[in-house]
Amino acid sequence: MSETSATPVGETGNTQALAAEKEPAGQTPGAPQDSRNDRASGILRDIVTGNAMISVLAVVLALVLSGILIAVTDPTVQKTAGYFFARPSDMLSAVWNSVSLAYVSLFQGAIINFQAVGFLAGIAPLANTINFAMPLIVAGLGVALAFRAGMFNIGGQGQILIGAAFAGWVGFSFHLPIGIHLPLAILAGIAGGAFWGALVGFLKARTGAHEVIVTIMLNYVAFYLISFMLRTQGLLQAKGSTNPQSPATLDSATLPKLFGVHFPVSVGFLVVIAATFFVAWLLNRSTLGFRFRAVGENPHAARTAGINVKNIYVYAMLISGALIGIAGATQVLGTLTTGFSSGIDAGIGFDAITVALLGRSRPWGVFGAGLLFGALKAGGYAMQAANGVPIDIVLVVQSLIVLFVAAPPLVRTIFRIPAPGPAQRRVRRASSKTAVVTK
Repeated sequence: MSETSATPVGETGNTQALAAEKEPAGQTPGAPQDSRNDRASGILRDIVTGNAMISVLAVVLALVLSGILIAVTDPTVQKTAGYFFARPSDMLSAVWNSVSLAYVSLFQGAIINFQAVGFLAGIAPLANTINFAMPLIVAGLGVALAFRAGMFNIGGQGQILIGAAFAGWVGFSFHLPIGIHLPLAILAGIAGGAFWGALVGFLKARTGAHEVIVTIMLNYVAFYLISFMLRTQGLLQAKGSTNPQSPATLDSATLPKLFGVHFPVSVGFLVVIAATFFVAWLLNRSTLGFRFRAVGENPHAARTAGINVKNIYVYAMLISGALIGIAGATQVLGTLTTGFSSGIDAGIGFDAITVALLGRSRPWGVFGAGLLFGALKAGGYAMQAANGVPIDIVLVVQSLIVLFVAAPPLVRTIFRIPAPGPAQRRVRRASSKTAVVTK
């Protein structure tokens, strides 16, 4: 039965008359306005139910639950809880003071310190946030690119260590002009990370080894290899030193400060921004990026379409490792005044996985997630110093973010957000068909 035959013949005249009465004068009876309303509501529905909103709500839930944890562990709250039924206002006031002061300290330690004297001192926390975020962003981009190609790169620790070793060796071994020495050291870090990542892709492509197992094992190999080299004269250990530490990076290979000596942000931040643009272009505008996404969605269909899946695995891990190698290079060339040790990765390789998850493996989403985690790190120290809140609360926040990001149905259930699916698409198709029928 056709769509127009749904209305009985005898009622057609009455229906058209009622529609004509309801339509304003000068407009054709129908649904152009309804169609526009449907499109607007559809866009709003996509925003509310989309992945970006789920990520934002995951952060909100993590902060709320962490606030409860802060309140529970506060001594004043514990004391007032003993006579809660006698004077409940005391406990509620203590909870508010505990949580609000902690998060105010977190904000002032990460964004702007309103109590600081002078403008430069006031925005210093923002510079610290950017400084913490730089390696997280670029390492998160590497992990996200591997995700889009269907690979789980948890070898960030090893790739950072190898990239840092390559960049550090070039940084202290050669005496060159800064215009040559600094780019050469950065390229060495990129090459080190790319080499360590390409090993994973090669082993997966040629032997079928799972990248999770291989990256975990290579993390250990990189750690103990760098530890050995830092204890061996003639390799990475500083001359005349018994400590497992490299020589200091030469000034000609040190990343200059981007905003002057008063702020820790180096020119490496420009490298990170350039890397974000590159990954966005690679994934969304290039043929290779299309192949990455095709293999990530369905490697069997990609193989049927003529894509060499094995080569894509190698290329994806090579570029992923190269991006993570930038994080190692910035750690050595931008934040150290002395040589580096085997702890140069500082947990960035594993935090990058969280950043990539929160950013939904989208380049600019990863950029924003990296800034958020940089703010949590920078503000966490201020929160601990000002209020005595343990720095481990920051780890709790990060863990909860991962939990909620990994469980979108839980977030949608808590906030009563409908899941996008066939039901919504049927509603949209029905509304478009209604518009066609009433024209």
